[in-house]
Parts: sequence; C-alpha cells; structure tokens
Amino acid sequence: MSDTRLNSIIRAFEAGKPAFAAFSKLDKQTAIDMSDSPYDGLVFEMEHNPYDVSALGDALQYLLNRKQIAESGSVAPRVTPIARIPANGVEMNQAFAKQVLDRGVYGVLWPHVSTVEQAYNAVASCRYARPRNAPLYEPKGVRGDGPATASRYWGLSMQDYYAKADVWPLAPQGEILVGLMCESVQAVENLDDILANVPGIGFIMIGEGDLSQELGFPRQYEHPEVADAMRKIVETCRKHDVVVSHPHVSAKNHKRVLEEGYRLLVSAPQRTYGVVGLAREAATAY
Repeated sequence: MSDTRLNSIIRAFEAGKPAFAAFSKLDKQTAIDMSDSPYDGLVFEMEHNPYDVSALGDALQYLLNRKQIAESGSVAPRVTPIARIPANGVEMNQAFAKQVLDRGVYGVLWPHVSTVEQAYNAVASCRYARPRNAPLYEPKGVRGDGPATASRYWGLSMQDYYAKADVWPLAPQGEILVGLMCESVQAVENLDDILANVPGIGFIMIGEGDLSQELGFPRQYEHPEVADAMRKIVETCRKHDVVVSHPHVSAKNHKRVLEEGYRLLVSAPQRTYGVVGLAREAATAY
C-alpha cells in the first residue's frame, strides 16, 4: 500500500517511521517554499489564524511542484497538506471539515476534542455516507457530497476519489487523516474511552499550551504536573496503538520527544529545515 500512497504522513506511519510536519499560515509564498522542504506534511493553521477557504485553495495549488510531479509520476504534493479548523470539538461544526476536505486537503486536525461523542463526530464529518450493511459502517459518515475540486486536486476521477477519500487506519486504503487535539483535563481523563470506542482516529496531538493553562502552569511545559499529563496521553495512545503527535518540536527537544514515543513531530516552519534533519537522524536510533 505504501508504494501507491498519496499521503506522505500515512506512508511514514505504515513504514514504522516517525513523520515530520510544520504549521503554516495560508500564504502563497510559504506554500511554494514548503513544497520543496523535507517535511512529510504541512498543517495549515486556521484555528488561530483567519479561516479563509479561498486562501486555502490557493495555498494548495502553490504547494504543487511540477518538477516533483514529473519526476515521481504522482500528482499528489510530496508535502501532504492538512488543515487545523477553527471549530472546537464541543461545537460539533461539521461544515468546517467539509469545506477544507472539498478543497483537497488530506486531513483535518480538530481542536479541543474531549469526549467520545465529539471524537465520533470528528471522524464521521470526514467520511462520506455508506450503505448501512457495508463493512466499516461506523462511524456513520456525514460528509456532504461535493468532490469535484478535491478529486481534481488529487488527480483522480470522482469514483477513484471516493475509493480513497476515507479515513485511515479504519479504511486501509484511506488517504484522509483525522487528528484530534487532546488539550484539557477532561480530554486526558476520557482519552482511553475515546480510543477504545471511536475507530478511524489517525493521530492524537497534545495541545500542551491549553492543557498547561488549565493545570495552572501556562506554557510551563517542564512542570511536573504538565509533564505527567502529557506522559499519560502518550501511554494511552501507545496502549491503543494510535500515533501521538508533539506540536512544539525544536532542535532542543527533538531527541527527548522521539524517546518519549511521539511519532508525528510538528514544528514551526523552518526555512533551513534544520529541525527535520536533526530529528530524522536521531530517529534512526528508535
């Protein structure tokens, strides 16, 4: 499956390797610069930056690199785009996921997901409806049907897009990643139930900023209570064999992050891409 993968992040996971990504603003030049970077993926930040679907569409096009397409024979961008949407889990706002998926992203990162119900909604929002007697029916898909732009961006016919536009790892052929932000005490307490009862979660990203705020130690990431909460998240993800992601990877902490079991390492954009090089080198030891 890995040889035919469109999603570079999933390709790394299936190969048993950590994946590397960076947060990005919705900017044409940034997309051009990042298209030739060593990252596996790019997270377009639409939670704390303006939610602009038109700008996302432009950025996705500028992320395409004609030289890479000619050399690889694949029309998918080598650096896989996903979007962090503005809707918190409790808001149950499916329209944000539908709109960014219809533009062509390969994944959706949901902020502030704290319950089984919210997690189920996140996965369901990224799936098309299936016949009730079909395999892998749950979570029941609620994504509205409008694939024209996304299938064109993926370089597929609509029917081929339907076959691949499902969530991984629930659907082994799926190319869409559903990421959930675990960033509250309630989320930490409910994470075991979430991962036990909601199939189709591609990764859990720790929101250590918000989590540290609620614990009373804002951005004190080394504080024992914050570190202990993060450790619990990693252990729970490991128990359920779900990828856990760290959102603040740097040259200073990349070795520790790998040692602690994180498999999706996300940083701020690095024009020199030094963090990726250091982390990839360190990852060979794990």
